[in-house]
Amino acid sequence: MRKFFRIVICLVVAGLSALTPLAARAANESDKLGEPSRQEELVIYGLRGPSGVGMIRLFEEPPVLPGVKVTLEALAQANLMAAKFLAGEAKIGMLPPDTAAKIASGGNRIQVAAVTGLGMLSLLSADVAVGRIEDLKGRTVEVAGQGATPDYVFRKILLSKGLRPDTDVMFGYSLAYPEIAQALIAGRLSLAMLPEPFATMARSGNQNLHTVSNIQEEWVAAGGSGNFPMTVLVVDGDWAASHRQALSTVLEQLKNSIEWVVSNPAGAGALVEKHDLGLSAPVVAAAIPRSNYVFQSASDARSALESLYRTFLEFAPQSIGGALPADSFYWK
Repeated sequence: MRKFFRIVICLVVAGLSALTPLAARAANESDKLGEPSRQEELVIYGLRGPSGVGMIRLFEEPPVLPGVKVTLEALAQANLMAAKFLAGEAKIGMLPPDTAAKIASGGNRIQVAAVTGLGMLSLLSADVAVGRIEDLKGRTVEVAGQGATPDYVFRKILLSKGLRPDTDVMFGYSLAYPEIAQALIAGRLSLAMLPEPFATMARSGNQNLHTVSNIQEEWVAAGGSGNFPMTVLVVDGDWAASHRQALSTVLEQLKNSIEWVVSNPAGAGALVEKHDLGLSAPVVAAAIPRSNYVFQSASDARSALESLYRTFLEFAPQSIGGALPADSFYWK
Protein backbone atom coordinates (compact mmCIF):
# COMPACT_ATOMS: atom_id res chain seq x y z
CA MET A 1 0.00 0.00 0.00
CA ARG A 2 2.82 2.44 0.93
CA LYS A 3 4.51 1.61 -2.35
CA PHE A 4 1.28 2.37 -4.19
CA PHE A 5 0.97 5.83 -2.57
CA ARG A 6 4.60 6.65 -3.35
CA ILE A 7 3.94 5.83 -7.01
CA VAL A 8 0.83 8.07 -7.04
CA ILE A 9 2.71 11.02 -5.44
CA CYS A 10 5.53 10.69 -7.96
CA LEU A 11 3.05 10.71 -10.82
CA VAL A 12 1.33 13.88 -9.44
CA VAL A 13 4.67 15.73 -9.00
CA ALA A 14 5.75 14.75 -12.48
CA GLY A 15 2.45 15.95 -13.88
CA LEU A 16 2.73 19.32 -12.13
CA SER A 17 6.29 19.74 -13.40
CA ALA A 18 5.13 19.05 -16.91
CA LEU A 19 2.31 21.58 -16.56
CA THR A 20 4.62 24.43 -15.45
CA PRO A 21 6.22 25.07 -18.86
CA LEU A 22 2.83 24.56 -20.47
CA ALA A 23 1.36 27.26 -18.22
CA ALA A 24 4.25 29.56 -19.03
CA ARG A 25 3.76 28.98 -22.73
CA ALA A 26 0.04 29.61 -22.34
CA ALA A 27 0.77 32.91 -20.59
CA ASN A 28 3.11 33.91 -23.37
CA GLU A 29 0.54 32.99 -25.97
CA SER A 30 -2.09 35.01 -24.12
CA ASP A 31 0.24 38.05 -24.20
CA LYS A 32 0.66 37.60 -27.94
CA LEU A 33 -3.08 37.46 -28.36
CA GLY A 34 -3.36 40.89 -26.76
CA GLU A 35 -4.85 39.92 -23.42
CA PRO A 36 -4.42 42.52 -20.63
CA SER A 37 -0.81 43.15 -19.61
CA ARG A 38 1.11 46.02 -18.11
CA GLN A 39 1.62 48.78 -20.71
CA GLU A 40 3.57 52.02 -20.50
CA GLU A 41 1.51 55.18 -20.94
CA LEU A 42 2.62 58.41 -22.59
CA VAL A 43 0.65 61.65 -22.67
CA ILE A 44 1.70 64.14 -25.33
CA TYR A 45 0.62 67.56 -24.10
CA GLY A 46 -0.44 70.36 -26.41
CA LEU A 47 -1.83 73.81 -25.70
CA ARG A 48 -5.30 75.07 -26.57
CA GLY A 49 -5.19 77.94 -29.02
CA PRO A 50 -2.76 78.66 -31.84
CA SER A 51 0.17 76.72 -30.35
CA GLY A 52 -1.76 73.47 -30.63
CA VAL A 53 -2.78 73.86 -34.27
CA GLY A 54 0.42 72.45 -35.78
CA MET A 55 0.09 69.16 -33.91
CA ILE A 56 -3.60 68.64 -34.62
CA ARG A 57 -3.06 65.48 -36.70
CA LEU A 58 -1.61 63.82 -33.60
CA PHE A 59 -4.88 64.48 -31.78
CA GLU A 60 -6.68 62.77 -34.63
CA GLU A 61 -4.17 59.91 -35.01
CA PRO A 62 -1.83 59.50 -32.00
CA PRO A 63 1.62 58.06 -32.78
CA VAL A 64 1.84 54.27 -32.57
CA LEU A 65 4.68 53.20 -30.26
CA PRO A 66 5.42 49.53 -29.43
CA GLY A 67 4.30 48.71 -25.90
CA VAL A 68 3.14 52.26 -25.22
CA LYS A 69 -0.37 53.64 -24.97
CA VAL A 70 -0.19 57.18 -26.40
CA THR A 71 -2.83 59.83 -25.69
CA LEU A 72 -3.04 63.55 -26.46
CA GLU A 73 -4.20 66.24 -24.05
CA ALA A 74 -4.52 69.99 -24.61
CA LEU A 75 -3.94 72.24 -21.61
CA ALA A 76 -5.54 75.65 -21.34
CA GLN A 77 -2.43 77.64 -20.45
CA ALA A 78 1.35 77.42 -20.64
CA ASN A 79 1.69 77.79 -16.87
CA LEU A 80 -0.28 74.55 -16.41
CA MET A 81 2.16 72.83 -18.76
CA ALA A 82 5.11 74.29 -16.85
CA ALA A 83 3.67 72.96 -13.60
CA LYS A 84 3.45 69.45 -15.03
CA PHE A 85 7.11 69.51 -16.08
CA LEU A 86 8.18 70.93 -12.71
CA ALA A 87 6.26 68.16 -10.95
CA GLY A 88 7.81 65.49 -13.19
CA GLU A 89 4.42 64.52 -14.60
CA ALA A 90 4.98 65.58 -18.22
CA LYS A 91 7.43 63.84 -20.55
CA ILE A 92 6.69 65.75 -23.74
CA GLY A 93 4.74 68.94 -24.47
CA MET A 94 4.59 72.47 -25.89
CA LEU A 95 5.93 75.58 -24.16
CA PRO A 96 6.95 79.15 -24.99
CA PRO A 97 10.77 79.32 -25.40
CA ASP A 98 11.33 81.58 -22.38
CA THR A 99 9.31 79.33 -20.08
CA ALA A 100 11.32 76.29 -21.19
CA ALA A 101 14.61 78.10 -20.49
CA LYS A 102 13.40 79.27 -17.08
CA ILE A 103 12.44 75.73 -16.02
CA ALA A 104 15.79 74.38 -17.19
CA SER A 105 17.66 77.10 -15.27
CA GLY A 106 16.20 75.76 -12.03
CA GLY A 107 17.96 72.43 -12.47
CA ASN A 108 15.08 70.58 -14.08
CA ARG A 109 16.37 68.40 -16.88
CA ILE A 110 14.14 69.43 -19.72
CA GLN A 111 15.31 69.84 -23.30
CA VAL A 112 14.07 71.56 -26.43
CA ALA A 113 13.48 68.89 -29.06
CA ALA A 114 12.08 71.13 -31.82
CA VAL A 115 10.70 74.54 -32.69
CA THR A 116 7.14 74.30 -33.99
CA GLY A 117 6.12 77.92 -34.47
CA LEU A 118 7.98 81.06 -35.55
CA GLY A 119 7.06 84.72 -35.30
CA MET A 120 3.48 85.40 -36.35
CA LEU A 121 2.96 88.90 -34.94
CA SER A 122 1.16 91.78 -36.60
CA LEU A 123 1.14 95.44 -35.54
CA LEU A 124 -2.38 96.58 -36.46
CA SER A 125 -3.59 100.15 -36.69
CA ALA A 126 -6.90 101.84 -37.41
CA ASP A 127 -5.13 105.20 -37.50
CA VAL A 128 -4.17 106.28 -41.03
CA ALA A 129 -1.47 108.52 -39.55
CA VAL A 130 0.46 105.46 -38.39
CA GLY A 131 2.11 103.85 -41.40
CA ARG A 132 5.51 102.88 -39.99
CA ILE A 133 7.12 102.09 -36.65
CA GLU A 134 8.49 105.61 -36.23
CA ASP A 135 4.94 107.00 -36.30
CA LEU A 136 4.20 105.34 -32.96
CA LYS A 137 5.97 108.05 -30.97
CA GLY A 138 3.64 109.48 -28.33
CA ARG A 139 1.12 106.68 -28.72
CA THR A 140 -0.02 103.67 -26.71
CA VAL A 141 0.04 100.17 -28.19
CA GLU A 142 -1.89 97.27 -26.64
CA VAL A 143 0.58 94.39 -26.58
CA ALA A 144 -0.43 90.75 -26.29
CA GLY A 145 1.67 88.95 -23.70
CA GLN A 146 3.33 91.08 -21.04
CA GLY A 147 6.77 89.68 -20.23
CA ALA A 148 6.56 87.21 -23.13
CA THR A 149 8.10 87.05 -26.61
CA PRO A 150 5.84 89.68 -28.28
CA ASP A 151 6.65 92.19 -25.53
CA TYR A 152 10.45 91.98 -25.80
CA VAL A 153 10.58 91.55 -29.56
CA PHE A 154 8.60 94.78 -29.89
CA ARG A 155 10.85 96.59 -27.41
CA LYS A 156 13.95 95.57 -29.36
CA ILE A 157 12.40 96.82 -32.59
CA LEU A 158 11.43 100.16 -31.04
CA LEU A 159 14.95 100.71 -29.72
CA SER A 160 16.37 100.00 -33.18
CA LYS A 161 14.19 102.86 -34.47
CA GLY A 162 15.38 105.24 -31.78
CA LEU A 163 12.17 105.01 -29.75
CA ARG A 164 12.24 104.40 -25.99
CA PRO A 165 9.70 101.87 -24.75
CA ASP A 166 7.54 103.18 -21.88
CA THR A 167 8.64 106.73 -22.66
CA ASP A 168 8.23 107.45 -26.37
CA VAL A 169 5.82 104.56 -26.85
CA MET A 170 3.57 103.34 -24.03
CA PHE A 171 2.49 99.71 -23.65
CA GLY A 172 -0.94 98.47 -22.64
CA TYR A 173 -1.31 94.99 -21.16
CA SER A 174 -4.85 94.93 -19.85
CA LEU A 175 -6.48 92.60 -22.38
CA ALA A 176 -6.11 88.96 -23.40
CA TYR A 177 -5.61 88.03 -27.07
CA PRO A 178 -9.29 87.48 -27.99
CA GLU A 179 -10.30 90.65 -26.14
CA ILE A 180 -7.72 92.71 -28.05
CA ALA A 181 -9.13 91.40 -31.32
CA GLN A 182 -12.68 92.26 -30.27
CA ALA A 183 -11.63 95.73 -29.10
CA LEU A 184 -9.99 96.40 -32.48
CA ILE A 185 -13.11 95.21 -34.29
CA ALA A 186 -15.34 97.42 -32.15
CA GLY A 187 -13.07 100.44 -32.54
CA ARG A 188 -12.25 100.68 -28.84
CA LEU A 189 -8.55 100.23 -29.72
CA SER A 190 -6.67 101.75 -32.62
CA LEU A 191 -3.21 100.18 -32.10
CA ALA A 192 -2.29 96.66 -31.04
CA MET A 193 0.34 93.95 -31.42
CA LEU A 194 -1.31 90.57 -31.93
CA PRO A 195 -0.29 87.03 -32.90
CA GLU A 196 -2.18 84.83 -35.31
CA PRO A 197 -4.96 83.82 -35.56
CA PHE A 198 -6.22 86.78 -33.56
CA ALA A 199 -4.71 89.29 -36.00
CA THR A 200 -6.65 87.63 -38.84
CA MET A 201 -9.78 87.65 -36.67
CA ALA A 202 -9.41 91.40 -36.10
CA ARG A 203 -8.75 92.17 -39.77
CA SER A 204 -11.77 90.18 -40.90
CA GLY A 205 -14.01 92.09 -38.48
CA ASN A 206 -12.72 95.60 -39.17
CA GLN A 207 -11.79 96.54 -42.73
CA ASN A 208 -10.29 99.82 -41.51
CA LEU A 209 -7.36 98.02 -39.88
CA HIS A 210 -4.03 97.96 -41.66
CA THR A 211 -0.69 96.31 -40.88
CA VAL A 212 2.14 98.59 -39.80
CA SER A 213 5.36 97.23 -41.29
CA ASN A 214 6.36 93.55 -41.04
CA ILE A 215 7.33 92.64 -37.49
CA GLN A 216 9.30 89.55 -38.49
CA GLU A 217 11.38 91.56 -40.99
CA GLU A 218 11.80 94.38 -38.48
CA TRP A 219 13.17 91.83 -35.98
CA VAL A 220 15.89 90.82 -38.42
CA ALA A 221 16.67 94.47 -39.21
CA ALA A 222 17.01 95.10 -35.47
CA GLY A 223 19.69 92.40 -35.21
CA GLY A 224 17.67 89.26 -34.62
CA SER A 225 18.86 85.99 -36.13
CA GLY A 226 16.21 84.72 -38.53
CA ASN A 227 12.61 84.59 -37.45
CA PHE A 228 12.07 84.39 -33.69
CA PRO A 229 10.68 81.12 -32.25
CA MET A 230 7.38 81.37 -30.40
CA THR A 231 6.62 77.73 -29.58
CA VAL A 232 8.91 74.81 -28.75
CA LEU A 233 8.37 71.12 -28.11
CA VAL A 234 10.17 70.15 -24.92
CA VAL A 235 10.92 66.76 -23.39
CA ASP A 236 11.93 65.40 -20.03
CA GLY A 237 15.65 64.76 -20.47
CA ASP A 238 15.72 61.47 -18.58
CA TRP A 239 12.73 60.13 -20.50
CA ALA A 240 14.24 61.26 -23.82
CA ALA A 241 17.54 59.52 -23.04
CA SER A 242 15.83 56.20 -22.37
CA HIS A 243 13.24 56.48 -25.17
CA ARG A 244 15.23 57.77 -28.14
CA GLN A 245 13.40 55.70 -30.73
CA ALA A 246 9.99 56.59 -29.33
CA LEU A 247 10.89 60.28 -29.31
CA SER A 248 12.19 60.09 -32.87
CA THR A 249 8.89 58.55 -33.95
CA VAL A 250 6.88 61.28 -32.20
CA LEU A 251 9.02 64.01 -33.79
CA GLU A 252 8.58 62.49 -37.23
CA GLN A 253 4.80 62.35 -36.75
CA LEU A 254 4.78 65.94 -35.48
CA LYS A 255 6.74 67.07 -38.54
CA ASN A 256 4.23 65.31 -40.78
CA SER A 257 1.36 66.95 -38.90
CA ILE A 258 2.78 70.45 -39.33
CA GLU A 259 3.41 69.91 -43.03
CA TRP A 260 -0.16 68.62 -43.44
CA VAL A 261 -1.60 71.63 -41.57
CA VAL A 262 0.29 74.10 -43.76
CA SER A 263 -0.94 72.32 -46.90
CA ASN A 264 -4.52 71.78 -45.70
CA PRO A 265 -5.79 74.88 -43.84
CA ALA A 266 -9.47 73.97 -44.17
CA GLY A 267 -8.94 70.39 -42.99
CA ALA A 268 -6.79 71.58 -40.11
CA GLY A 269 -9.42 74.11 -39.08
CA ALA A 270 -12.06 71.40 -38.99
CA LEU A 271 -9.89 69.18 -36.76
CA VAL A 272 -9.02 72.05 -34.42
CA GLU A 273 -12.72 72.66 -33.88
CA LYS A 274 -13.44 68.93 -33.57
CA HIS A 275 -10.83 68.48 -30.85
CA ASP A 276 -11.90 71.64 -29.00
CA LEU A 277 -8.66 73.63 -29.13
CA GLY A 278 -10.58 76.85 -28.57
CA LEU A 279 -10.61 78.23 -32.13
CA SER A 280 -13.24 78.10 -34.84
CA ALA A 281 -12.55 76.28 -38.10
CA PRO A 282 -12.94 79.35 -40.38
CA VAL A 283 -10.56 81.47 -38.29
CA VAL A 284 -7.92 78.73 -38.21
CA ALA A 285 -8.19 78.10 -41.95
CA ALA A 286 -7.85 81.81 -42.75
CA ALA A 287 -4.91 82.33 -40.37
CA ILE A 288 -2.72 79.31 -41.23
CA PRO A 289 -1.07 80.92 -44.30
CA ARG A 290 0.16 83.73 -42.02
CA SER A 291 0.96 81.61 -38.99
CA ASN A 292 4.52 80.31 -39.61
CA TYR A 293 4.00 76.74 -38.40
CA VAL A 294 7.32 74.97 -38.95
CA PHE A 295 9.31 72.00 -37.77
CA GLN A 296 12.93 72.77 -36.90
CA SER A 297 15.15 70.42 -34.94
CA ALA A 298 16.70 71.82 -31.77
CA SER A 299 20.15 71.94 -33.36
CA ASP A 300 18.86 73.75 -36.46
CA ALA A 301 16.90 76.25 -34.36
CA ARG A 302 19.57 76.93 -31.74
CA SER A 303 20.88 80.11 -33.35
CA ALA A 304 17.40 81.67 -33.56
CA LEU A 305 16.57 80.58 -30.01
CA GLU A 306 19.75 82.09 -28.61
CA SER A 307 19.10 85.33 -30.48
CA LEU A 308 15.70 85.51 -28.80
CA TYR A 309 17.18 84.57 -25.42
CA ARG A 310 19.73 87.38 -25.70
CA THR A 311 16.83 89.79 -26.08
CA PHE A 312 15.26 88.42 -22.90
CA LEU A 313 18.61 88.87 -21.16
CA GLU A 314 18.65 92.48 -22.31
CA PHE A 315 15.25 93.36 -20.88
CA ALA A 316 14.44 90.75 -18.20
CA PRO A 317 17.38 88.41 -17.45
CA GLN A 318 15.64 86.44 -14.72
CA SER A 319 12.79 85.52 -17.04
CA ILE A 320 15.08 82.85 -18.52
CA GLY A 321 17.24 82.24 -15.45
CA GLY A 322 19.88 84.94 -15.98
CA ALA A 323 22.00 83.22 -18.64
CA LEU A 324 21.80 81.44 -21.97
CA PRO A 325 20.75 77.79 -21.60
CA ALA A 326 23.58 75.22 -21.57
CA ASP A 327 24.41 72.86 -24.44
CA SER A 328 22.45 70.11 -22.69
CA PHE A 329 19.25 72.15 -23.17
CA TYR A 330 19.21 71.19 -26.85
CA TRP A 331 18.22 67.59 -27.56
CA LYS A 332 20.43 65.79 -30.07
